[in-house]
Amino acid sequence: MKTAERRAEILSIIANSNTPVTANYLSDKFSVSRQVIVQDIAILRANGNAVISTNRGYVMDGGACAERVFKCRHTLDKLVEESQIIISHGGKVEDISVNHRVYGKISAKLELYTIRHAEELYRSLASGASKPLMSVTDGYHYHTVTADSERQLDEIGRALKAAGFLIEI
Repeated sequence: MKTAERRAEILSIIANSNTPVTANYLSDKFSVSRQVIVQDIAILRANGNAVISTNRGYVMDGGACAERVFKCRHTLDKLVEESQIIISHGGKVEDISVNHRVYGKISAKLELYTIRHAEELYRSLASGASKPLMSVTDGYHYHTVTADSERQLDEIGRALKAAGFLIEI
């Protein structure tokens, strides 16, 4: 396979994937080194393709066109349920933030795009290796959520409210 063909196929795989695509997956698929894939991605970007690197792999930019911040409150054991509501209504949990009375706003990127991502986060936090950010504010926290439309964000808000997670701002 020629280099140009490999790059076109890499772009197609990333564009058609519902989840981030790792460099390791691509290097195995095309029988090239991970470094070759990283270079291919750099060339694709230089040619104007909107490929973004996340901590979970490569995604295409521009999937979501609407964004909203939701204020929520729950305990750690409800993390997956909250995420499932957002994701099942077409949303993506981009980050979490809290307003600490001394330190001000503290935030962390989450990038929860699938239920599996939420379950992995829950397992990491439930293991006790680290405390959830929301624990410093008695469960109160904010999520930046992206979706394809404002209508979907409205649906997410209604579903979070019905489940008892949403706090009116």
